[in-house]
Amino acid sequence: MYQYSEFDRQFVHLRAAQFRDQLTRWQAGTLGEDEFKPLRLQNGWYVQRFAPMLRVAVPYGEISSAQLRVLARIAREFDHKEDNDTSKANAGLSEVPTLPDRCAHFTTRQNVQYNWIPLSRAADVMDLLASVNMHGIQTSGNCIRNITTDALAGIAADEVADPRPFAEILRQWSTLHPEFAFLPRKFKVAITGAREDRAATPWHDVGLRLLRNVDGDLGFQVRVGGGMGRTPIIGTVLREFLPWDQILNYLEAVVRAYNRFGRRDNIYKARIKILVKAEGQAFTDQVEAEYRDILEKDGAPHTITQAELDRVSAFFVTPPLSCDRKSADAKIAHILKAAAEDDLEFSRWLQQNVKPHQNPDLRAVTLSFKRFGQAPGDASADQLERAADLAERFSSGEARVTHEQNLLLPWVRCDALPELWREARRLGLARPNIGLLTDMIACPGGDFCDLANARSLPLAQAILGRYRDLDELHDIGEIDLHISGCINSCGHHHSGHIGILGVDKDGQEWYQVTLGGSDGTRLSGEATPGKVIGPSFAASEVPDVVEALLDTYRAQRQEKETFVGTLRRTGLDPFKTAANAVRTQTARATA
Repeated sequence: MYQYSEFDRQFVHLRAAQFRDQLTRWQAGTLGEDEFKPLRLQNGWYVQRFAPMLRVAVPYGEISSAQLRVLARIAREFDHKEDNDTSKANAGLSEVPTLPDRCAHFTTRQNVQYNWIPLSRAADVMDLLASVNMHGIQTSGNCIRNITTDALAGIAADEVADPRPFAEILRQWSTLHPEFAFLPRKFKVAITGAREDRAATPWHDVGLRLLRNVDGDLGFQVRVGGGMGRTPIIGTVLREFLPWDQILNYLEAVVRAYNRFGRRDNIYKARIKILVKAEGQAFTDQVEAEYRDILEKDGAPHTITQAELDRVSAFFVTPPLSCDRKSADAKIAHILKAAAEDDLEFSRWLQQNVKPHQNPDLRAVTLSFKRFGQAPGDASADQLERAADLAERFSSGEARVTHEQNLLLPWVRCDALPELWREARRLGLARPNIGLLTDMIACPGGDFCDLANARSLPLAQAILGRYRDLDELHDIGEIDLHISGCINSCGHHHSGHIGILGVDKDGQEWYQVTLGGSDGTRLSGEATPGKVIGPSFAASEVPDVVEALLDTYRAQRQEKETFVGTLRRTGLDPFKTAANAVRTQTARATA
């Protein structure tokens, strides 16, 4: 993983010291609330429904065992519900939710969040983060946010080129960029280097895809103007092939055009997707004109040299791996034998949670943080420490935060898989459900977030509780279920094969259901937003609606056909009929 330089370390520590000074002055009353708010936001500190929320940056998802241990310490020592007054927030709820504390939450943008740390202790937390080269810089605010990528970056068997050096170069270029510190709205960039787009790049403000042209030259396909929220839009391709060394110059042109022409009078129309959609070719022409000026008038100041790419690439140290002399084939035979001698759950874990690796002696293993009784993506202090132990024992001290809110171990020896499975299962992190229904994405929703219209976590728990049988899960097969508590779509409901969106109707929580969304992976096909299948449903109806949709799939599917495959073959009508029948049954039962 990336190794921080002395400059990097000094920068993070100075930032923490600066924040402590700002916090001290705010507490003393010499810095007003209006002045302090943008400063805390620039360091990742929000104020949510119950308490402050801290978002910690995990650039392109890479995290070390030492960092996981510090995150565990923060959860245990600082993330305390009793330190915050929840009575006012709870007063507006029909029932008081049971909300977890002393835990961290993995987000879809490969960051980590805490929901209960009081601002009075914020500076101590920032010092702890800085001790392991972590921070909250640009995890909030109208700036270029955390650069995300494929959790398999640098190890994927289908990779064209490693995107991590480019992601790091983009991080360094965008951090505290003086021209782009106050954009019309937040700005999100994703990059992939694989043939299969596991980074959902078409859904981002800028989506970058490494590829090679017919001559074998490396470059980027550049998409601009993707996004979810109120207006789900797939990004427009501005360049089918841009030479890799020009990516910073071109991005400078894109963000400069957005900064100049983006709407600032209406927060709901301020994202770049609205500008791209409204202006069409005129926006592309503006970007290209700006790009020409950067090349011809400014002298292409951000051109990446081969020497610079090599310098940054050298920071991504491949860990020393002590593999024995057995061939990969022999190791696989050993694993299969162990699977036959152990149980079906291990075989399923190999199928669902273990992915191929560029190195045939290695595998990438996902630890599942999706189980009944725990919010999707939540990790307790103990789980974070145990995950750090697993990373040290089995993955050279490195893990990755995934887009699906899990942790991935990227450097696991094939012959260590049986032992890793037994250890992960003992810790409750080996449920073989990756890619299945219960490996759902869900935002914190109305239980925590001020913006939410409805709660996400109770729905997630109801579905997790209903589908606990592994035989049933594997019979249903691969499916993406995404839940958002409001139209901002932090749970990415637009891209779910089944998407659930919380809406407010006369002060009550209701939920829209969408079908057929895609994030652009091999399973899902081209990125596309799901379609609403009818009027919204009451919270009590949603689990029954999901069950009706799955029953329809099983009745309609052909051999080896996935849920989304059946949906696209049959169309929405059979599924609409099944979902609406739930509403009819509810109406009859209450009549």
